[in-house]
Amino acid sequence: MDFKDQVDLDASQVEDVGGSRGGGFGGGGFPGGMVLGGGGIVGLIVMVLVFVLNNVGGGGGGDPQPTQRQPAADLTEQCRTGKDADQIERCRVVGIVNSIQKYWKGELAGDYTTSKTILFTGSVNTGCGNADSAVGPFYCPNDKRVYLDLGFFDQLQSQFGAQGGPFAQAYVIAHEYGHHVQDLLGQLDNGGSSVPVELQADCYAGVWAHNAVSTGFYEKPISDADIAQALDAAAAVGDDRIQQRTQGRVDPETFTHGASEQRVAAFQRGYKNGARSDCAQSELGR
Repeated sequence: MDFKDQVDLDASQVEDVGGSRGGGFGGGGFPGGMVLGGGGIVGLIVMVLVFVLNNVGGGGGGDPQPTQRQPAADLTEQCRTGKDADQIERCRVVGIVNSIQKYWKGELAGDYTTSKTILFTGSVNTGCGNADSAVGPFYCPNDKRVYLDLGFFDQLQSQFGAQGGPFAQAYVIAHEYGHHVQDLLGQLDNGGSSVPVELQADCYAGVWAHNAVSTGFYEKPISDADIAQALDAAAAVGDDRIQQRTQGRVDPETFTHGASEQRVAAFQRGYKNGARSDCAQSELGR
């Protein structure tokens, strides 16, 4: 998955606000399971996990580590072209966001409004309240922004067991922009289980992946290896895998995002034809 070296990036779509981290990853903010309704966030996992918190607030011991302030980065200076996106992680996020938003702007025509991605470290203030990294990447419908701590990409491998890679990162971001599309189309809150909403966001991520090259940001077609990274990431954040790892048992009655098999199938459904019409909530999760 390589960007075209000379393609221009629009860094205004991503803002790095910095932040602080100390005493472990997470440790406050939104409670686990705050997903839909009342302006709640929606995201890839949205739950406080013991292994994410590194035992902070979860019965772990040890002295807290000093808080370290991470300065904000000027992305307009760092991220100018696709060559920068291939070399710098923050710029890769810019390139992915640019491609996703170009696709959906064309697909939804006048119904699409640009959503900024906010990069933060540790914790961040949002239109949905204060949040920290423990909830994972998320979308806030109140301010129509995507929030991402880049440390999550390392966690995806080290703590969720995914193989990682650039297109795993693209899947994560495309899922969050799937929520933005749902928000614009009035599909975000179906008044019931959140699982169909989350699977639809996975499906929308697959739709973008099918059409990613047509946005003009990528050098060549998305490879089977790229798609394998996305599918592996989708499986890694399935409710069943997370529950088995954190509590040693699986309870389908408490699923909020869908099982690994469902999340993979939803992405594949969107990727197969690249058509938004294939992502009806009523057709997902069966």
